Amino acid sequence: MKNIAIIMGGYSSEYKISLTSGNVVFNNLDTTKFTGYCIHIFKEKWVYVDENKNEFAIDRNDFSVTVDGKKIVFDAVFNAIHGTPGEDGLMQAYFELLEIPQTSCEYYQAALTFNKRDLLSVLKPYGIKSATSYYLNLGDEINQDEIINTVGLPCFVKPNKSGSSFGISKVKTQDELLYAIANAYKEDDEIIIESFLDGTEVSVGVINYKGEIIVLPITEIVSENDFFDYEAKYLGKSQEITPARIPEDVAEKVRTVAKKAYTILKMKGFSRSEFILVNGEPFMLEMNTIPGLTTESLIPQQAREAGISLQDLFTNAIELALN
Repeated sequence: MKNIAIIMGGYSSEYKISLTSGNVVFNNLDTTKFTGYCIHIFKEKWVYVDENKNEFAIDRNDFSVTVDGKKIVFDAVFNAIHGTPGEDGLMQAYFELLEIPQTSCEYYQAALTFNKRDLLSVLKPYGIKSATSYYLNLGDEINQDEIINTVGLPCFVKPNKSGSSFGISKVKTQDELLYAIANAYKEDDEIIIESFLDGTEVSVGVINYKGEIIVLPITEIVSENDFFDYEAKYLGKSQEITPARIPEDVAEKVRTVAKKAYTILKMKGFSRSEFILVNGEPFMLEMNTIPGLTTESLIPQQAREAGISLQDLFTNAIELALN
């Protein structure tokens, strides 16, 4: 039996979603192969939480835990932390230093994909399209006319490094711009302002499954809100239709671009990329490397459609990490 640390929580606004994802992983582990341990990673504490909610401090020198005088070490880590420090490369680098295998991509890929601006810049020379954008760092002068001349209206204002749609606003008039920028700065000190792409939003998972890079069925996102925001994602204010109702030739373009991005970046583990389809052409918004794994999350939905159970999905991720 292999001891698997399932890390969850994190330091960002997404910690609650991460705890849910982590528990889904724990509850769907193949217990004939693995013994799962729920490890909560918070700024104020790193602890193993047992089934009776008892907490045991993690020794950060070697990522072990001592329970009733017995030291437990882990064969691998299942990373279910959305946002920092699980999705931005910090935990990946830490485990690489400790030589503990983990299920997500490596630290460079995590840091790169977590930074929307840098990700899209790296992929652009490979012909992967994205929206027209304008960048701001905290403290930069805000030239509203220049921003609107560059990206037009409506536009989206987003924190550059954050997930789950926290801090994102759709701006329809110049009057709303400064408020949207202030709102995004609550989440991050870097902002990306993007032109509005009018089209169908789709999301697609790419994973290494049994040693082969496969593209999961595409999900179409129909938000009741103005865009796929936090409410739409987690509070049922959207329809997610898998497989997406798009022509096969367009679906093939999406699959090709999603797989190309995964391959170019030398990704490992899970990835979920979001695109807007404009006149049949996919424009990339972002790539998530620790996508939600709650039962209503997109990757589990797509895996189900592909005939892959959650247990198979998680076993595969752990076995790839161990090998």
